[in-house]
Amino acid sequence: MRIPVFVSCPTKLSKTQKDIKELIFKELEKYKLEPRTLGQSDYPIELPLREVFVLAKHCAGGLILGFKQFIANGGIWKPDTNEEKRIDNTVSFPTPWNHLEAGILYSLGLPLLVFKEEGIEGGIFDEGVTEVFVYKMPSLPLNENMKQQLSSIFLRWQGEVRKFYYKR
Repeated sequence: MRIPVFVSCPTKLSKTQKDIKELIFKELEKYKLEPRTLGQSDYPIELPLREVFVLAKHCAGGLILGFKQFIANGGIWKPDTNEEKRIDNTVSFPTPWNHLEAGILYSLGLPLLVFKEEGIEGGIFDEGVTEVFVYKMPSLPLNENMKQQLSSIFLRWQGEVRKFYYKR
């Protein structure tokens, strides 16, 4: 029997992002965890945010994949405030659904595992927002050391997921 885990991940991904997602899903498979994702494994019949909540209640863990979905070449951070700051470099943003879904998963007390691509910041991806460590998204190809590190991360998290699942 596979244990359901909610996966927060954009639907539209680049080729490289798809390959990384596939690698991560193989880790889920290795530990007999079933990825549940709105719009991919499950399709909404009500409002999407409500469906996220309903689906998340049936899961024993949450996996947040912070892939770049929008890239801006500069801008103004916190305009018209005393903290206004001009940004002249490239800034990357994940899907806003990562933050919404992570908040729901966190409020349900589910064990979270969070990965982010280089340059992703804010919300769930900021260190210290929760007690959850935010990991750098794996990059391909993985060398043997990186494979062991990724496996170790999933091994620890799946232990928490199983503990949550069997306590219900």
